Amino acid sequence: MKFIYPAIIRQTESGLFQATFPDLDCCEATGETLEDAVDKANEAAYDWIYLELSEEGAHLPPVTDLNDIILKDGETVRNICVNVRFTEGWEE
Repeated sequence: MKFIYPAIIRQTESGLFQATFPDLDCCEATGETLEDAVDKANEAAYDWIYLELSEEGAHLPPVTDLNDIILKDGETVRNICVNVRFTEGWEE
């Protein structure tokens, strides 16, 4: 299953890049470069989504439309794509 959620990325005062997800509570990542932050945001989103889907009766939050995200100076938004494959119960 493929999931795409927007991440807001900004550079911190210390020079690191921090990614936060407006739709995924407490899901964030930090990297030394923008590319590193995107990679770590992908890992964080994967873990968040995988754990949520592993719980009985779980549901994922709706995705915020990119046009509805208000960015502050210096912030950028990137869509983070996560592929989750469940093998339990999978019949080929």
